[in-house]
Amino acid sequence: MPTAILGAVKRTLASALFWGGDSVKWASAISEQPALLQAIAECQEEVNCQLGPDVKPDLVVVFASAAHAGAFDQIPTDLQRIYPGAIVMGCSGSGVIGDGREVEDSPGLSMVAAHLPGVVLSPFHIAPDQLPSPDASPDEWVARVGVDQAQSPDFLLLADPFSMAVDQMVEGLDYAFPGSAKIGGLASGARRPGELSLFINGHAERNGAVGIALSGNVIVDTVVAQGCRPVGRPMRVTKADRNLLMELDDAPPLQVLQEMYEHLPTGDQELVQHSLFLGLAMDSLQEDVGPGDFLIRNVVGADPQKGVISIGAMLQEGQTVQFHVRDAESSAQELQDRLHDYQNVVRGPSPEGALLFSCTGRGQYLYGRPDHDSELFRGAVGPLPMAGFFCSGEIGPVSGSTYLHAYTSSFAVIRPRTAVD
Repeated sequence: MPTAILGAVKRTLASALFWGGDSVKWASAISEQPALLQAIAECQEEVNCQLGPDVKPDLVVVFASAAHAGAFDQIPTDLQRIYPGAIVMGCSGSGVIGDGREVEDSPGLSMVAAHLPGVVLSPFHIAPDQLPSPDASPDEWVARVGVDQAQSPDFLLLADPFSMAVDQMVEGLDYAFPGSAKIGGLASGARRPGELSLFINGHAERNGAVGIALSGNVIVDTVVAQGCRPVGRPMRVTKADRNLLMELDDAPPLQVLQEMYEHLPTGDQELVQHSLFLGLAMDSLQEDVGPGDFLIRNVVGADPQKGVISIGAMLQEGQTVQFHVRDAESSAQELQDRLHDYQNVVRGPSPEGALLFSCTGRGQYLYGRPDHDSELFRGAVGPLPMAGFFCSGEIGPVSGSTYLHAYTSSFAVIRPRTAVD
């Protein structure tokens, strides 16, 4: 979208969204209608009913399954016409999530709409060739996303996995906006470039990334469940070369892994053979590490002759690491733990709405039944209006830094900074 248009949208919202005596309202809906027009109409009717008469949404987030691929361009156009004063954002996905349900591998359209007094919404699209370089100054990021650090924004992000350097994008946003939440996901549901779609206002973009910076009377809390549990014991990387793990506690890592394997229960031994990961402790000074302190990364290969292991991340000597495994039970428990942690630390006004960015490797594929993560969230946090989709990768923070994940459920839990009557 042209920068001039985005600037006009922001100026309009900045002047229009600050008023008193108005209340935050969220609504969500999901439709399994195979015809797009009917799906949009069904979601619109439900959302309007929840919001109530004469309440106009300022934000509409929509996710469409691959079954609607032939009409992706129509979705943002129609929603911008239906809600002319709202910022519209969304993307395509292999499955969609909404209103407590998860629809996978079949037609689905999910939507969340929010009336947000006191909130400034700044939408943006970053084309692949517009991504600031790794050594770009914070000012370049400010110019690209159209919001200043002084506004203390939080970010919702959606990206095309085929064309966008997502790691570079989130690293740059962390550098420019170190205190801000960044959360979202990668569009899914296609195998070739150009077949996925990102929605921003009245436009469907086929590459890059789209986002919204939220500032003013809003807080975006994040809950990131990586779906793994630790096995064995924490160890130190004593020798590494980029992503090649060469020594753990001064021993060849394959030897360490074999010794650990021999002392594991039979069930964990089976998981090690096909669902093994390495957790990287994010705080190098923390001695007592446990679940939730690690960034989980894939074990991508091994050299039996040299006894070394390659990891899907850059390693540092002296770093604390621990092997992890993944299955349905551990994924469910880890999500419960992270939601419990969130409930224990959140203070202030209650959440009003949420977004869920869940890996395509979760859902029915992992748990054998639908709606698993949505039900856990509703049980822990409450029946908030929520929309989401199944992603090709999930964006979310671990220990204060933002990463691109796999096998994760990442939640954006959105609440006012101060209560609005």
